Amino acid sequence: MRLIAQIGDWFDRRLQIAAPIREIAEHPVPKSTASWWYVFGSAALVVFILQLVTGIMLAFVYVPSASEAWNSLQSLNHDIALGWFIRALHGWGSNFMVAIVLIHMVQVFLFGAYKFPRELTWIVGVFLLLMTLGMAFTGQVLRFDQDAYWGLGIGASIASRVPFLGSAIVKLMLGGPIIAGATLSRFFALHVFVIPGLLIAFVGVHLLMVLKLGINEWPMPGRIVKKATYEKEYHELTHRDGAPFVPYAVWKDLFFAAFILLAVAACAAFFGPFGPTGQPDPTIIQTAPKPDYFFLWLYAVLSFLPPSMETPALLIGPVILIGALLLLPFLSGEGEKSWRRRPIAVLSILLIAVTLATFTHLAGYTPWSPHMNAWSGDLIPARFLQHRTALQRQGALVFQAKQCHNCHALGPDGGQRGPALDSVAVQLTQDQLIRQVIQGGGNMPAYGKNLSPAETTALVAFLQTLHPAGQAPARDSSQAAALAKRGEN
Repeated sequence: MRLIAQIGDWFDRRLQIAAPIREIAEHPVPKSTASWWYVFGSAALVVFILQLVTGIMLAFVYVPSASEAWNSLQSLNHDIALGWFIRALHGWGSNFMVAIVLIHMVQVFLFGAYKFPRELTWIVGVFLLLMTLGMAFTGQVLRFDQDAYWGLGIGASIASRVPFLGSAIVKLMLGGPIIAGATLSRFFALHVFVIPGLLIAFVGVHLLMVLKLGINEWPMPGRIVKKATYEKEYHELTHRDGAPFVPYAVWKDLFFAAFILLAVAACAAFFGPFGPTGQPDPTIIQTAPKPDYFFLWLYAVLSFLPPSMETPALLIGPVILIGALLLLPFLSGEGEKSWRRRPIAVLSILLIAVTLATFTHLAGYTPWSPHMNAWSGDLIPARFLQHRTALQRQGALVFQAKQCHNCHALGPDGGQRGPALDSVAVQLTQDQLIRQVIQGGGNMPAYGKNLSPAETTALVAFLQTLHPAGQAPARDSSQAAALAKRGEN
C-alpha cells in the first residue's frame, strides 16, 4: 500500500489531477436528486464508452470497401472467435444508447431541468441526441446489406430535396454520383472519427456544465424558478440539504449502469448481431428493406404520405422540431418545474410517444413503396414493343429484368413510386436519360454499377421510344443547332 501511495504521489506531483478528481467526486448534490430518475445520463455515458471500445475492436477487421464490407462482416460473424458477439454488443449498445438518451431527454424536459441557468446544458443535450441518431444511421450504412443500401438511398433522396444545396449535399454524402466504395469510406470516417470526436467533446462540455451548475433539484410543486434568485436558492439548498456525489448518489448510477451493460450483453448473446442481410441489390427483387427500429416511424410516415407531401414534411418538419427544442429554454426559462403543474408538457410527451409508437408498430405492416409483384404480374404492354428494333426490344428486356416496373408505370400497370414513363422521351433527352439511369436522382437509385454499358445503351434506346404518336422525342437544342449549321455548309 505504501508503494502504491508513493507511485500515486509521484504522478500527482507532475499531473496535479488528484484535487480536480476529489472536487468532482465530492461536489454536493441535493439529497432528493439521489433518485432512480437521475441515473439515465450516467447510463448513457457508460453505454457510449462500450460503443467506443467495441467499435475500435471492430475497426481492426472491418473493410470500408463496396466489394469487401459485406464479406468482412461475414468473417466477423463466422470466422473470428467471438466476432459475432462483439458485433452484437456494438449493435445492441447502439439501440440501448438511443433509447436511454431519449428517455433522459424526456426526463430533463418533464423535470424542467432546461430552465435557467441550464439553458446551454439542454442545447448541448439536443446536439448529443442528434449525433447519437447520426451514429446509429451511419452504423447501419456500414453494414452495406440490402437494408443499408436502401436506407442510404432514402437518406440521399431526402438530402437531394434541400433547396439549392441538395445536389452538393448528396455528392458530399456519396463521394460521387453513385453509392460505391467512396460512399463507405466517407461514412466510415463519419462513424469512427467525426461523430465520436464530436460526441466526446460535447459530452465533456455537458459534464463540465453539470459540475459547475449542479444537478437539477427535485421539481417540487410551487417552487418557482426566477433568474434573480434561483442560483442563491440552489446553493442554500445544497448547503442545507446536500450530500457529496460520492458515495451518497453514485451507487445508484453504478448499479443502473451495470444493469444496462448486463442487459446489452444478454440481448447480444441471445439475439446475436444485426445482419448483414443479403448483399445490396438496387433491383430489390424479393425484398422489403426496413431501417433499424429508431427510424421505423419515419419509414411508415413516408409510406403513408402522398408523394406531393413528402418534400414539405421532410424539409419543414425536422427544422420546426429541432428549432423548437433549441428555443425551448429561452421561451420557457422561468416558472414552474414540476410536471404536476405543467399539464401541457405532460400531454405533449404522451402525444409524441403515442404517435411514434403507432407509426413504429405500423411499420411492421406497411408495404415497401415500390410495387413488388411487378415482375410476375405486370408485363410491358404489347403496344410498347410493336415496330421496335432489336436493340430497343433488348432494352425492354433489361427494363423487365431489372425490375424497373417496381417503381415506374407503363400504361395502366406498374409501380407508383417513380413517375410514369409513357412520355419520358419527350421530357428527357438521350444524354439526360443516360445520366438518370447511371447516376440516379430524387427517389431513383443509381444503376451505374448494376448495368453493363451494353445494357444501358439498350435500355436508353427503348426509353427513347416512349413518346406519344406524332410527337418527336426531346433533343438537345445545342446539338440540333450544330446539325442545322452543318447542313447549311
